[in-house]
Amino acid sequence: MVGCATGEEVYSLAILLEEEGVLRNARIYATDLNEDTLAVARMGAYPLDRMRSYEEPYRRAGGRLALSDYYTVSGRSARLSRSLQSNVTWSRHNLVTDASFNEFHLIICANVLIYFRPTLQERAHRLFYDSLVRSGYLALGKASRWSSLPGAAAINRCGMA
Repeated sequence: MVGCATGEEVYSLAILLEEEGVLRNARIYATDLNEDTLAVARMGAYPLDRMRSYEEPYRRAGGRLALSDYYTVSGRSARLSRSLQSNVTWSRHNLVTDASFNEFHLIICANVLIYFRPTLQERAHRLFYDSLVRSGYLALGKASRWSSLPGAAAINRCGMA
């Protein structure tokens, strides 16, 4: 997961994979440029009121348990289960200057490319393309430009009109 910031989306993905029974067989690479936000993500501790506000969206999205089953409460803080973190690798990565470091089946980049100029978006798209296994998936945010992706004309835009 590219641009994971403080990690909430990474933990959401980990919960999804856990509920589908595949987390133990998965490895999530969560990257961000900012080491401070990665430190928050590694801790997996968030304000309790914020975690409680996620309960209803979690249920609407098909959550199988209570979201609170995935964290413990200490004062006004909720700390996500260590079991969710066991298959997550948190790492600093710069889309502009760093090379690919693995082959991925899925790359999720929701809210990063909107801050890049077209030339940097193209560089990031090339990095994603080079980092995906054959028939891998790239999930971009709605505001991201698809046209500069390598082979853009042949891309299946799931859910896109």
